[in-house]
Amino acid sequence: MLAHPLRVRILAILEQRVASPSEIALELDASLGVVSYHVRRLEALGLIKLVRKTPRRGAIEHYYRADAKHHIPDEAWAKVPGIVKQAMAGAALDEIGAQVNAAAAAGGFAADDAHMSLTKLRLDEQGWRAIAAELARTLEKVDRIHAESLERLRKGNHEGEREAMVAMMFFEGVQVPDAPPAPAAKKRRPARSRARA
Repeated sequence: MLAHPLRVRILAILEQRVASPSEIALELDASLGVVSYHVRRLEALGLIKLVRKTPRRGAIEHYYRADAKHHIPDEAWAKVPGIVKQAMAGAALDEIGAQVNAAAAAGGFAADDAHMSLTKLRLDEQGWRAIAAELARTLEKVDRIHAESLERLRKGNHEGEREAMVAMMFFEGVQVPDAPPAPAAKKRRPARSRARA
């Protein structure tokens, strides 16, 4: 059900904030009808939930948020066809890239405790499984901290609220060869002056 890249992008937006299909359609430059359809499918899957309804010009606008309790478990991911995994990964990476670039341009990495790192590893099967399990535990902890924070913000009338994002990736890398050295500049022969007769 998550095979459509637009659903992944919608879900990524709703993981960050509450939004209506019309707001999402504007942000993604997509048709409202198409976005509404995918929002209904995500709601039917239990991945998002309706959080409020607001009257707008004689209609009711529905606002949704991702249900933080839902992540795709490893067992389910293992059953997803390769082509679907590629589409989902591509859509997720597009969304991460757009969010990171926008945040960087706005000074989002200026805080002293902001974090960005790339760690290259060489792992055996046991090491691979250990890191995957550790990241799953970390994600669960991030979800708990987020839920507790949302409750404090609600009680405190959202005083001191900060937008934040956590992007975790763990993937099999590829050997990227070092860039070849720049070709040496060809030595120019000194110009010969012609003797005048």
